[in-house]
Formats: sequence, C-alpha cells, structure tokens
Amino acid sequence: MIGKRRSPEQAERARRLYLGARGRITEAEITAVQGHSVSYSYHVGGVSYQVVQDVSPFADALPQDASLLPGPVLVRYLPANPANSIVIGEQWSGIRLMAPPE
Repeated sequence: MIGKRRSPEQAERARRLYLGARGRITEAEITAVQGHSVSYSYHVGGVSYQVVQDVSPFADALPQDASLLPGPVLVRYLPANPANSIVIGEQWSGIRLMAPPE
C-alpha cells in the first residue's frame, strides 16, 4: 500500500503540534505584525533569530487590533534547530494578550 503524502497545511500543523508539545520555551519579542504574519526575535545560545509565523489559522484567538500584539511573548523552539519555532499553535500560545486600555 502506498502512503498518502501530507499537504503543506498538514505538515505545518504537525510541526506546530510537535513544537507545542515538545519545544523548549524562551522569551521573545514580537517586532511587527503585517496581516496574518507575525515577526518575532529571540536569542538561543548566543545566536539571534528573526522568524515570521503565519498566524492565520488562529485569527479568531488573536485580538482584532493588531497593535496589541507587539511586545514580549514566549516561543517554543527545537533545541536541535532553534530557528524552528512558534509563538502560537493549536494547543499552546506564548502571546500574552493584554486588555485594551479603557
């Protein structure tokens, strides 16, 4: 029986699930938000990483006002490949949502 290949969406979901369950946590900073792309930076082992994550699958869980997102967050990353990271996934989020100012 020949196996069925995963779609890019299925592969990305599997990556996020794995990172959410097994990745190490470190502090990061969201540096920009453009549409459904979140740019963030963090340091591991003296190396700086700049990463962009497509957060469109989680649009309903994020504030509609994207100006609330930039700031400190947590990321999960793989120690063997620290550039492989996420700020939000299906079962984990490092985004600290703030209440809007009154």
